[in-house]
Amino acid sequence: MQLEQQNTLPDGLLDAKPEELHKILPNPTLLHLPGARERPLFISVLQHGNEPTGFLALQALLQKYQSHNLPRSISIFFGNTLAASQSQRHLTNQPDFNRIWPGTELPPTPESHIAQEIVAIMKQKQTFASIDIHNNTGLNPHYACVNKLDNCFLQLASFFSRLIVYFTRPKGVQSDAFAKFCPAVTLECGKPGQKYGVEHAFDFLDTILHLEELSNNPVNLKNIDLFHTVARVKIKDNIDFSFQNQASLMLNTDLEWMNFTEIPAGTTLGKIKQQTPLPLTAINEHGEDVSTDFFSINNLELQINRQTMPSMLTLDEQVIRQDCLCYLMERIQP
Repeated sequence: MQLEQQNTLPDGLLDAKPEELHKILPNPTLLHLPGARERPLFISVLQHGNEPTGFLALQALLQKYQSHNLPRSISIFFGNTLAASQSQRHLTNQPDFNRIWPGTELPPTPESHIAQEIVAIMKQKQTFASIDIHNNTGLNPHYACVNKLDNCFLQLASFFSRLIVYFTRPKGVQSDAFAKFCPAVTLECGKPGQKYGVEHAFDFLDTILHLEELSNNPVNLKNIDLFHTVARVKIKDNIDFSFQNQASLMLNTDLEWMNFTEIPAGTTLGKIKQQTPLPLTAINEHGEDVSTDFFSINNLELQINRQTMPSMLTLDEQVIRQDCLCYLMERIQP
């Protein structure tokens, strides 16, 4: 596997469905297209093959400028097209493409070498800003994520949503690697298949393309809701869980309705069959186990110990196993 770079729009790209893209771009590809302003906007799509909104928004953007110049040069990374062919986050023999970037805690792979190469290329090009576009599998509002509490980052994120999440884990994500040398944001555009998600991402990309610069002025905190991810929650590998079938851990079927809702201490997430240690782990931004700070077992019920706000809760058991159960957040007060 090696990175392919192209400087012209590949034939068929504007009409291809996400599941067909691997026929045009079988390998991870970095496409550079010139625009009126030289410093490029970096756009990353399909890092997860089951999250097509970014690619569909990008198609709409390229179709708009097919007959005239782009307002700014763009560099586009088409990520895991093979996984997209099967509508999977990643294939069983692949790493998660959004965990392989510089700073990753995973062992080196051909994919992580490609990520390093992309970072070096885009750093040399003096990237204007970086935008990584994703979907959620659970019920979540549209929101933007940043890895730095910096004015330019918050200004960039606020063009997409008043909901902004600051996080430093997991390591190895694309936005964090690019945050070392340019403003970077991750867009969470709701569930796949929703027209509004594509339209929202398209409008954001088109807006940023027209900016001469990103303001370094402080964002008016009355205009945003800013949250800090304080823990990532994973179900232990040896625990079988389900929402419908009998399992060691039976999770509530209404979990995803808790996303971006401040839930009180004592809230029940599910039940266990018999008294055992906690079936999940919560790791904070320093890599420390804080499971017992947030969770406990009471009368065979898995409960929250303290007020918190979850995000990315989903009923998709495969995604939970591949990624995590959820993230826990706290509001950052002005």
